[in-house]
Amino acid sequence: MPTFRTSEKPLQTLFKHGDHFSAAARADGIYKNHAYPFCLPRECAAENLFAGIRQDAIDYFTAHAIQWHDGQDHNPSHHLCDSQVCCVNFLDAFAHQPRALAALLKPRFPDLAEMLPVEDGRFVAFEWIGDRDYLHEQKNPGKPRSRGANFTSADAAVRFKRLDGSIQVVLIEWKYTESYAGTDLQIAASGVSRADIYRYLFEAPDCPLDKTALPAYEALFFEPFYQLMRQQFLAHEMEKARELGVDMVSLMHISPAHNQDFRRVTSPRLRSLGESATGVWQRLVKDAGRFIPAFSEELFGRFDVRPFPELRSWWEYITGRYVWVRNS
Repeated sequence: MPTFRTSEKPLQTLFKHGDHFSAAARADGIYKNHAYPFCLPRECAAENLFAGIRQDAIDYFTAHAIQWHDGQDHNPSHHLCDSQVCCVNFLDAFAHQPRALAALLKPRFPDLAEMLPVEDGRFVAFEWIGDRDYLHEQKNPGKPRSRGANFTSADAAVRFKRLDGSIQVVLIEWKYTESYAGTDLQIAASGVSRADIYRYLFEAPDCPLDKTALPAYEALFFEPFYQLMRQQFLAHEMEKARELGVDMVSLMHISPAHNQDFRRVTSPRLRSLGESATGVWQRLVKDAGRFIPAFSEELFGRFDVRPFPELRSWWEYITGRYVWVRNS
């Protein structure tokens, strides 16, 4: 059976030959020394972003020195199945539309009262690493930390006031075509023990994970659990520091229900805890309100765009390019 990623490539190739791309962009792109129809020529990489958000997103990433994954010259990846590009295509349209963003999130956060800006007056931030090096990942003290590479980061972040007046930040982890093998990541290629780096957070009395449900700390060092652990720690430390004036920080995981490959529980010792990666993680997080899984199809496929005519062209682009989003 073909993987979700395999099935996406011809769909993205077909979309590339539509009206949203220039004639030059319809040529095959070179990726790792091979030409592929599901890639754009490097010089056309900016066209991987919806035209309505393209310059806004590129300017924002450039202003904050945020790294585009596999990007060059301040442009995003030219691979049409790139997850970061997918995330920005979906979410940047809401960066200056707080009412629409509230409508999108309200079904998952019923206590949401009003969206609040995160940075630069924007209501959606990308590659959020926190104000401080909460996880002690800085190898070169004094050197600026980079967003999008080398540090634990959330793909996006949003902030809102709740009905009771408290402030909540939601860190968003975005998945598209990802799937993971059962590779143990405890020891880095450099020989550094990743388990040692984060052990102090795991052993802390206020650790956000339910250790009684976890067979062993080392069981977390398989993707996506290794990533989820670090992001949950980041959310917890941001909350303790009251970053952005928050009272609560949650982690929201968004992925396509159609991507069945991602669901696999890769850590052998965690397979008894659930049938999906996010299901297992729900069981391991102490406070249910601190981890919220959502399927892209439910969150966006059920979004009513009619009250927001300014998003109509974006909606047509998203549902034309990522056709599965309509099918929940």
